[in-house]
Amino acid sequence: MDDFVTERLVLHPMTVSEAERVVAGESDSDARWAPGYPAEGDVSAARRLLDTCAISGDPQPFGNYEIRRREDGRAIGGVGFHGPPDENGSVTIGYGLVLSARGAGHASEALRGLLLIAREHGVTRVKGNADHANIASQRVMAAAGMRPAGEDERVRYFEITWADTVADTDARA
Repeated sequence: MDDFVTERLVLHPMTVSEAERVVAGESDSDARWAPGYPAEGDVSAARRLLDTCAISGDPQPFGNYEIRRREDGRAIGGVGFHGPPDENGSVTIGYGLVLSARGAGHASEALRGLLLIAREHGVTRVKGNADHANIASQRVMAAAGMRPAGEDERVRYFEITWADTVADTDARA
């Protein structure tokens, strides 16, 4: 699968070898990691990708993406799906950025890109959640077009739904 390019970012589909390096915390000569990358969430997502690949093969486009800045190619975080769409066409997402990249709209931009990928591949609903105290993450989902969909004692849930989906992957605006 090709990289997905936004205004300031590249969403790079993570490969097995890249996931193995993230889990090991070992960059190679081609990988350029911003300070703080990979964070705990990136390592967890890479492990999930490796487990999925071992069990059922490469999940792309419903896998993990490294968030890279277009200006310097440095990985500043990750965004991705927790698995393929369920029987109702629904997926759950997650994302995170290194501390130095926060507050500049990168997470919302990356999430908007991921939502486009989901829609282009027939997803009808995308779900996410954030702890009540994580106001920044709630703002990211809202800025990307997701709306509050409930809450429990620990988290606030967000979602976006589409009645129509875009089947053509070249239909990016």
